[in-house]
Amino acid sequence: MICISAGRASAPSPGRSRCPGPPCARSCGAARPRCRAWRARSGPSSTATRSSDCSASARAGSFLRAHEELTQAGLPLSYPAFTAFCRRHGIGQTPKLPAGRYDFAPGQEMQHDTSPHAVHLGGSVRRVQTASLVLAYSRMLFFQFYPRFRRFECKGFLTEAFRYLDGVAQTCLIDNTHVVVLRGTGRDMLPVPEMAAFAERFGFTFVAHAVGDANRSGRVERMFRFIERGFLPGRRFTDWADANRQARAWCDRVNARPKRQLKATPREVFAVEHPALRRLPRWIPEPYLIHERLVDVEGYITLDTNRYSVPTAFLGRRLEVRETSDRVIISAGPREIASHPRAIEPGYHYVFQAEHRPPRGQGWRRERDPFPEETDLRRLLPEIDDYLDALKRRGKLQTTLALRQLLRLAREYPREPLLAAIQTAAHYGLYDLGRLERMVLRGIATTYFQLPLTPDPVPGERDDEPTPGRAPAAPEKPAPAPDGREPA
Repeated sequence: MICISAGRASAPSPGRSRCPGPPCARSCGAARPRCRAWRARSGPSSTATRSSDCSASARAGSFLRAHEELTQAGLPLSYPAFTAFCRRHGIGQTPKLPAGRYDFAPGQEMQHDTSPHAVHLGGSVRRVQTASLVLAYSRMLFFQFYPRFRRFECKGFLTEAFRYLDGVAQTCLIDNTHVVVLRGTGRDMLPVPEMAAFAERFGFTFVAHAVGDANRSGRVERMFRFIERGFLPGRRFTDWADANRQARAWCDRVNARPKRQLKATPREVFAVEHPALRRLPRWIPEPYLIHERLVDVEGYITLDTNRYSVPTAFLGRRLEVRETSDRVIISAGPREIASHPRAIEPGYHYVFQAEHRPPRGQGWRRERDPFPEETDLRRLLPEIDDYLDALKRRGKLQTTLALRQLLRLAREYPREPLLAAIQTAAHYGLYDLGRLERMVLRGIATTYFQLPLTPDPVPGERDDEPTPGRAPAAPEKPAPAPDGREPA
């Protein structure tokens, strides 16, 4: 048998053969005498116990199982008749409540929320965050896609939405998101000071609906299903910019379509609401984040795993990085030194500018100060600049030692012979300074020194004649004999 009571239908527990209560008798007149007899035999305590068992069975049962039990008990009751009886008496049915509606005045409220969606982006299916803003009165829609949604992205999205709508409503309804809420829920919600300052700049306030009251934000919640079924199917996006560009164009189209609830298009109703919106400030600051980064040995700074190039003159220095919605601006104090397009999501990307690297072949070294010896040489002998440059490139000695040796030659030898020898060495590509010094000596041998060109003459020879300033050579005295006697 089946226990049928107000709001429940269940099979009896094992061992029972009779219906535990009078509702079963009302469902089928043939069982009514047996139910009365069962009530007379069973006391109040037994009836309460059986009713609680029936309630537990009803929560685990179904109408089909209940109909099977009634059929097995011999009650000729069709399934449609049984379910119709249950509907009439509210058995197993959830009470229906009348639906309400929220009415808004022009410019009174705008609703903001986010929802995850699967999007075909860059050749693969990606899970993205869809941020949406809807005007409660005219139902103007604006939405964008983001890889993640922090306070930075929230301020950037709301700024773009306000520019799209050319105004803001008095309040912005949210769903107790931690991006905006510091603590509390519903009417007791307290926003984060950063977001409260952002709202104050545009002249609106954040409000949150009660926990579980999703119908309060039905204007924006309904739009997510509209986006999922009307915009995303069949669309492919190359990158984030392409996805947001198509989303903006689609908003323009759907805002120009008639809506049954409005009996007009959102654009036409927006024309009535627009004068009630609060005007935007004359100057709208761009949302940004400030970071401090150290330039690595490769000439890059790292931001969200992406690397951005800077001029090599700033290697090892700590710089200020300003991150906006679409740019990364790098500054050294008050001076901007680089600006790059921002990579939307972390991905270990390299963002490089060719002007941040020296021309090919010049290397990474900065120009060194000249050696003191080189400075002295260029001052003493300015004619040998080309030879000095070639000596530093092709000389066999270390540059410092070669310059020191050449400076010694410039200080010790006359200028003209030294320049003549250097000119000859440069013509033949000679950069051996020892050989250069011998060339200088050969050039000044007969000009600055009186050196004999042949050995001294032997006494008695023709060349042994007195010359001015020179006496003839004296004859050599023979050496004494070994025994001490004079030679004959």
